[in-house]
Amino acid sequence: METSTATLTISCPSFNHEGDIPARFTCDGNNINPALTITELPEDTQALAIIMEDPDAPGGVFDHWLEWNIPVTNLIRENTNPGISGLNSSGKTGYHGPCPPSGSHRYYFHVFALDAALDLPGHSNREALEQAMQSHVIAAGTIMGRYSRQDK
Repeated sequence: METSTATLTISCPSFNHEGDIPARFTCDGNNINPALTITELPEDTQALAIIMEDPDAPGGVFDHWLEWNIPVTNLIRENTNPGISGLNSSGKTGYHGPCPPSGSHRYYFHVFALDAALDLPGHSNREALEQAMQSHVIAAGTIMGRYSRQDK
């Protein structure tokens, strides 16, 4: 049976969709996650998940932040670890801010509304997270920001 996925509206008080991510959220600043505002959550949402990725990384897609079993909320606060953290592409857990080696890169913050909490241990990778979410995503939305390193 095919189910439809609703659309979440994701915004950020610190940058506009397709706008520039402020340096404080990057390796050139405090390396903290920006706040994310989430609207249009379905009533049956039981948990949230986030995947932040850079598809412009030289070695292919770089996962910057994997987080799941986030309590249902309309605001992911700045500088927080709101759920269970997975392994990012640097081999660590938690948020790993933008830090492109050259040029301007795009950073996608994908937010998922889930109909159940995931039975997935911390330190799991993106493949495991996506597999665990597969039949539980009831809505999804994305905001994209850009960043290029500052001249030192």
